[in-house]
Amino acid sequence: MTDKLRPRFWETIPLSKLTAPEWEALCDGCGKCCLNKIEYEDTGEVDYTRIACRLLDGETCRCTQYPIRHQFVPDCVRLTPKTLPKIAYWMPRTCAYRLLYEGQPIPDWHPLNTGDPDSTHKTGNSVRGITVPEFEVHEDDWDDYIIEEKP
Repeated sequence: MTDKLRPRFWETIPLSKLTAPEWEALCDGCGKCCLNKIEYEDTGEVDYTRIACRLLDGETCRCTQYPIRHQFVPDCVRLTPKTLPKIAYWMPRTCAYRLLYEGQPIPDWHPLNTGDPDSTHKTGNSVRGITVPEFEVHEDDWDDYIIEEKP
């Protein structure tokens, strides 16, 4: 993977100018974007739940069908430089896409900084081991699964 990436590209290249491998490398593998969220219409506030998309592997925190995920979950977000401004508000505060969009640096523990693909998990910044598959929880009960994470 790193042979296709320009050195420290995230610090110098605008999001709209990244190659496809660079764009994908921004994902830290936390899995938080794959958690079901509750957005309150009256306040715009967003709460994260422990309830994961049915395609999320709760141990790897990766989508089990990423290349074809829209066949199974048609409303799965298509994150691109064009869609980012519309959805950044509900993305995790530590998300590299959101941080770079907001002009902030990525976290020290991000795999691009550490060179370790497991650094997100090792530092406790992923949802590894805390998720519940969405098919196990009725939507009316999602409030019971709200976690502290706030976008």
